[in-house]
Amino acid sequence: MAVVSAALLGGAVVGCGSGSGEGRPSATSEVVVRTSPIAGQLAGLPAEVDGPRIVVGKLDAPRTAQVLVDPKCGYCARFEEAGGESLLKLAVAGQVRIEYVLASFLDQGGVSGSAKAVNALRASVDAGKFAEYHAAVFASQPKGKFTEELLLKIADRVPGLRGAEFDAAVRERKYQGWVGEAEEGFEATGARATPMVLVEGKPVGSRDGSLFDARAFVGALKDAGVGA
Repeated sequence: MAVVSAALLGGAVVGCGSGSGEGRPSATSEVVVRTSPIAGQLAGLPAEVDGPRIVVGKLDAPRTAQVLVDPKCGYCARFEEAGGESLLKLAVAGQVRIEYVLASFLDQGGVSGSAKAVNALRASVDAGKFAEYHAAVFASQPKGKFTEELLLKIADRVPGLRGAEFDAAVRERKYQGWVGEAEEGFEATGARATPMVLVEGKPVGSRDGSLFDARAFVGALKDAGVGA
């Protein structure tokens, strides 16, 4: 993975860092389970595990973008609703492959359930449903923490995902070791916060604006040669 220099991460930005407290559960645990408005388009989007990353998109896509997110990061949920959806549309169109680097640094002491969510996301690759499930997990991000029950409830909204193998992988945390590898992969980038999008090792979009604005983020991607 490309290493991001500290200089590139400086400035006044908003995002989730290890000391931000963003992953701490709220006093309320109310959850509304949602799916992505483009779930139908994501149904046919291929995904595969590549070391500590999950790669989404067509093999012949001309460009690759890395997306660094933690499932319990509120800013990441905002990104996925705006810039993340725009990036997925470009992946559907065959214009970019997306390497998801799934962090779980907000889960210190199991406070947020991020690690459980990353485990479930890894399991969804085996079922061929990662892109749909990934979008649904962020759209359904709880104020409380992710639990196995909630992750399975979210999976109910993804046709064809639930089954004995997936359910067991979620409940038994089958991919706990891979979750650790994914976190190490995140740390290896040199990033100190999420969300972040990298193209050829350089951040695209800003956490104080365009990452959370679909139109502005599409413009930032075009400037980086993605979807141009």
